[in-house]
Amino acid sequence: MKKKYKDAIDNVTPYDMLALEDKQMQMGITPKAIKKDVEKVINIFFKNLEKYPWEKPKEDTFLYHLMLENQAFLFRLNQIKKIIKSYKGNESADFNQMQKELLPHFKAFLEFEHHYVKKENILFPFLEKKWENYRPLNVMWSLHDDIRKQLKSIISMLENPNVKWQDFSKGMGAYFFLVFGMIHKEDMIIFPVATETVSDEEWSEMYNQSFEYPFPFIERPNKKEQLKEKQQTAKSFGEQSLGFQTETGNLSFEQVLLTFNHLPVDITFVDENDKVRFFSRAKERFFPRSPAIVGRDVRNCHPPESVHIVEKIVEEFKNSNKDIAEFRIKMKGKFILIRYFAMRNDAGEYKGILEVGEDITGISEMKDEKRLLDWEQ
Repeated sequence: MKKKYKDAIDNVTPYDMLALEDKQMQMGITPKAIKKDVEKVINIFFKNLEKYPWEKPKEDTFLYHLMLENQAFLFRLNQIKKIIKSYKGNESADFNQMQKELLPHFKAFLEFEHHYVKKENILFPFLEKKWENYRPLNVMWSLHDDIRKQLKSIISMLENPNVKWQDFSKGMGAYFFLVFGMIHKEDMIIFPVATETVSDEEWSEMYNQSFEYPFPFIERPNKKEQLKEKQQTAKSFGEQSLGFQTETGNLSFEQVLLTFNHLPVDITFVDENDKVRFFSRAKERFFPRSPAIVGRDVRNCHPPESVHIVEKIVEEFKNSNKDIAEFRIKMKGKFILIRYFAMRNDAGEYKGILEVGEDITGISEMKDEKRLLDWEQ
């Protein structure tokens, strides 16, 4: 096969890889099925994709920081290899000692989560608007989740004194396979095409939004003042004078915004066309949100494995079969209540969905009344 299609292989580009995977998804092949062989496919084209000429990003830009994070991550991954090599021949006998040495390194890898979150909530929304063949981004998000699960599994094994070296070695191999593969996909496919299809102004917007998140394994850059920020600030002040008037009260634009942002809940509004139109900036968000998601199809705001749940909720709300969907999850030591409300006007017409997330840890533990102010205590 490789000999027969040598000419095609020798002339493949990152654009071809996106088109190939996009075609698979249009044919109904699921991300789960695509993931099984994606590394084999990329290996066939690896040498030629690696040679593809593209202009690397300038320093102190959004894409430059993403690539720098990858380089810093690679350095730490290679440190793990050195530690394991130091036990060569004695891995099984000294595995408990190795566990103690490796555990802090793998726990530190949890910080790299912010790299994937920035891709999912900033880069992907911009690319979805620019690319006709954007569906492979869903496969990449699914691979992010695989990396997350595998890292948690490794940490669990390192914390368990009864785990055998052979089992850990297999799990660690799977993790390295995933993370190295992800860096290759970014550097050889996603980043080159993004560089050639995204405008400087859009990169500037992504740069500004990225400062809402940490920069894993690299020094936090100094944010450059952007002209657009000044224009946005001026626009906001102008909108304040418009006000908000109803029979229940009058509020300025600033007061409306402050009200949303000081509610003890996360709010996201999706309109009747399934597009994200607004989210609040609560002091402590449970799920990451970036301005880039505004206008994004709600289905693209979730990993492929949970999209069917989103589609079910939207369908039932639109058909007036249901008005509320409720979930409860435990996350980072907190008990989170997530509710979706169908929004309808006075005529009963469907106008969208309001997603509300709330930390109910303290509320769920309430037993007695509290009628007195006890600030001093």
